[in-house]
Amino acid sequence: MDVAKTVDITTTGTKGRKKRNLWLKIIGGIVGALVLFMGITFVVHTISNGIEKKKIESYGQYVNVDGKNMNVSIQGSGEQTIVLLPGQGTPSPVLDFKLLIDELTSDYKVVAIEPFGYGLSDETDTERTTENIVSEIHEAVHQLGIDRYILMGHSITGLYAATYVNTYPDEVSAFVGIDSSVPNQPGMDVKLPLNLMKFLQKSGLMRVLQKVSGDSYKSLAYDEHTKEQMKLIANQVSTNPTLIDELKHLGSNFKNGEKLTYPRNLPMLLFVQSNNEHNPQWIPLHEELVKQSAQGKMIPMEGSHYLHHTKFKEIAEEFKSYMKQIQPISN
Repeated sequence: MDVAKTVDITTTGTKGRKKRNLWLKIIGGIVGALVLFMGITFVVHTISNGIEKKKIESYGQYVNVDGKNMNVSIQGSGEQTIVLLPGQGTPSPVLDFKLLIDELTSDYKVVAIEPFGYGLSDETDTERTTENIVSEIHEAVHQLGIDRYILMGHSITGLYAATYVNTYPDEVSAFVGIDSSVPNQPGMDVKLPLNLMKFLQKSGLMRVLQKVSGDSYKSLAYDEHTKEQMKLIANQVSTNPTLIDELKHLGSNFKNGEKLTYPRNLPMLLFVQSNNEHNPQWIPLHEELVKQSAQGKMIPMEGSHYLHHTKFKEIAEEFKSYMKQIQPISN
């Protein structure tokens, strides 16, 4: 028997076991640190949510829709009424629209609606189809005793409004879109990582990511108190079951609405992001849309998708000017 070979094999085997043990310890340490981090993150998130919920201040008023509370804000006392609707997932629509509302209330009564799952409104188990969302919003308007109004909204409102104005043509006097969706816009059948989004929110990792990414409201003209309230509400409602269900129905809602058109006699004003790098057809799509209206007009604006965050003064001025020029439609 070769003793030297036996010693060499034994030594090699011992070194191999030591390396494996070292790697196992390293991996175990990393896993342990991740588990500890996740645990601390979850606990901090849970405690913070409880504390933050108590800091949220009420605004607006509730109307009863399908046995639940829908929050609405009514400001201004003009003869004409604007019903203002949010983009998909906007945590606090009333506060998000504050800068624009402040510019409009000198001439109009502005009714900002927070659909179920948004802002201070209740959540709901009712499927977030276009038809259900439109019906609920209309019921809120009806409860307020408003029977004639301008429909104005951001983003996804462009899709929902196409159904709304055709369902209630005798009520809507004009449609105004703020970088609003187009019913036939492409790419809306994408599968979204909904389970990942829910995990990030429930685990508290979303809160960590928001901290790392910085303050998205920092450079905007909101007062500090409003900024703080929007952040508090965002932590409460982001990716709640109602909003997740709306995202789940996003593809089917667009599919079902892709052939919808706006009434020819309905005045239409569209404010459109001119620097949309993700969709080169964004301007042409809206140009085609305004052609559906005998009094259609499109105004390109450079900015983010949330044009009303920075262009609120221009939007208000252009809107008021447009409303003075158009020919009103009869009931």
